Amino acid sequence: MITCGIDIGSRSIEVVLFDGAQVIESAKIDTGATPTENAENTFSTLLKSAGITKEEVGKILATGYGRNYFLGADRVASEILCHAAGVVYHYPSVHTVIDIGGQDSKMMQIGANSKVLNFIMNDRCAAGTGKFIEMVATTLSLPLEETGKKALETDESCEISSMCAVFAESEIIGLLHKGVPTPVILRGVFKSIAKRILGMAGKVGIQDDVVFTGGVALNPGVREALMQESGYDIKVPGEPQFTGALGAAIIAHREATQ
Repeated sequence: MITCGIDIGSRSIEVVLFDGAQVIESAKIDTGATPTENAENTFSTLLKSAGITKEEVGKILATGYGRNYFLGADRVASEILCHAAGVVYHYPSVHTVIDIGGQDSKMMQIGANSKVLNFIMNDRCAAGTGKFIEMVATTLSLPLEETGKKALETDESCEISSMCAVFAESEIIGLLHKGVPTPVILRGVFKSIAKRILGMAGKVGIQDDVVFTGGVALNPGVREALMQESGYDIKVPGEPQFTGALGAAIIAHREATQ
């Protein structure tokens, strides 16, 4: 039995084909201005790449911000449930999930059988998300993918008092004019992000094992800041941006084979 999970986020679309034991094929594309068309094209391309037909897919489950945009789904599911299932696949003993995407952030408390015991989500403010880090990278004239490594060039950090994108940009420009090194500024930015994210822990709790997912989990500077501020070792899956789509495919497989 082959199932498919499609995670349509605000910034990217991930599609996963799953056979009940492992991922057969996966793909990622920018969401863009036409998420429905982009999701359908990515799904079709993935089927061709895997050498299977649509009729061979037992069930399709869509999740994420734009889950209702994929009209070919058999049903949709909460991204919270899908992320939990995807993380548990990689780390069965997980208790806390921190997920930071392009425009939102989440923290989940996971119990037995991948059950979500509690969660909190911030989707009303870009601060602490991938979009915020993109703004910082632009202000510092750095490629986004280099910001994490650059931050790790120093152990020193500065205070970033504002987490509003507009005010933070002015604050960063001011620090540059004062001669504060770029790695120090980035350390300060990531420390501020970590504090903001971990501020949600008071509502859901945090305990080992802690797993970091979402596109921002690819940034080693943010991971380092989260570990320093939380005091926990934080694990990151090999492809952290795919956990939602993987979880959707796993849930679809579970339902299709019951």
